[in-house]
Amino acid sequence: MDDKNLHCKILPPNLLQWEQDILSLDKAIQTEDSFSGGIISNCLIENQKADHVAFKQIIFKNVTFIEVSFKYIDLTDVRFENCDLSNLDLSESVLHRVELINCKMVGTNMSESTLRNVLFENCNGSYALFRFSDFKQVNFNNSLLRSADFYKSKFVKVSFKDSNLQQAGMTGAKLKGIDLSSCELEGLGVTVEDLAGCIVYPEQVISFSKLIGLIIKT
Repeated sequence: MDDKNLHCKILPPNLLQWEQDILSLDKAIQTEDSFSGGIISNCLIENQKADHVAFKQIIFKNVTFIEVSFKYIDLTDVRFENCDLSNLDLSESVLHRVELINCKMVGTNMSESTLRNVLFENCNGSYALFRFSDFKQVNFNNSLLRSADFYKSKFVKVSFKDSNLQQAGMTGAKLKGIDLSSCELEGLGVTVEDLAGCIVYPEQVISFSKLIGLIIKT
């Protein structure tokens, strides 16, 4: 299948003029703090809890988050490179023109979030939570999404390419027009109604045989 049919066109973050400016987080982040223009790199952010924090035109590079909750965060024109966001609470957040590249996101919570023009590239998002989130123009490329939870998420112009969706939960997320043909789908949790209009290869249908009541003869 033509690769161009597996991707949705998304807008990249506007970052060029900020790639040399270093930012230092030398104090605890507080609720409604705002950061703009620069790089945050090679550091540990831990034991932080703050709501409605805003990051605009920021690059996070080699940053690890431990015991951090940034609910309602606003991320605009942001890139995460080689970061560990495991178990980070970003629930009810807004992400606009955001890239996550080579990031660890095991158990990251983005439930009830709004994602616009977001790229997940080569990420480990196993057990990540995206429940009730609203996705528009979002690409998941070459990412591990085993047991990730997309329960009742809304997908518009969303693509999954060369990604592992084994045991992921997509119940209530309508997959019409979404191409999963390049992904691993064993154990994907969906309903028959959710699958209507989803694009897969014939050999992948076996993954849904129990769901649709088929008996596969071997």
